[in-house]
Amino acid sequence: MHFKYVRIQGTELAENTMYAKGVFSMAMQLIQNDVMDEEDRGLFEEIDSWFAENLPWPPQCKRQEKVVCFFKTENAKEMMQWMRPILWLLDKYKHPYYVVYTNTPGKIVYEDKYQIAVEVSGELKIDKLQKSWSPED
Repeated sequence: MHFKYVRIQGTELAENTMYAKGVFSMAMQLIQNDVMDEEDRGLFEEIDSWFAENLPWPPQCKRQEKVVCFFKTENAKEMMQWMRPILWLLDKYKHPYYVVYTNTPGKIVYEDKYQIAVEVSGELKIDKLQKSWSPED
C-alpha cells in the first residue's frame, strides 16, 4: 500500500494542539530538560537549522494555530535522511516515538512541495488500534 503522508510523533501531547508532539518538539524537550549532552545537542541544532533554511515554515505554525505537519512521502527521501539522526537521538535517550503513515490526515490548511499542515480539533482520535502488523495482514 502506498501512503501519501508521514509524521514522526511521540506519546506525549503538545500543549497548544493537544495532539501528539512532533519529532522536533520531542528533541527540543530533551534539550530543555537538560537530558541531551552537548555533542548531541549540537547535532540536533545543526539538523534543526538545515530544516529552518530549506523547508518553508507554514504560517499557521508561526502563529501557533492548532495544526500538525506531515511530510509528503513522494518528496520525503531527503527529509527522512535528515530525520534519521534525530531518531537515533530519541532512541539513545530512550524517548518513545511512532512513525505514522496515513492517506487521511485531516483538513489540510497548508501545503508545499514537502509537507502539509493539518487542522486539529485539540484531541487525538484513534479509531482503531492494531496490535501488530505483518505483510500478510
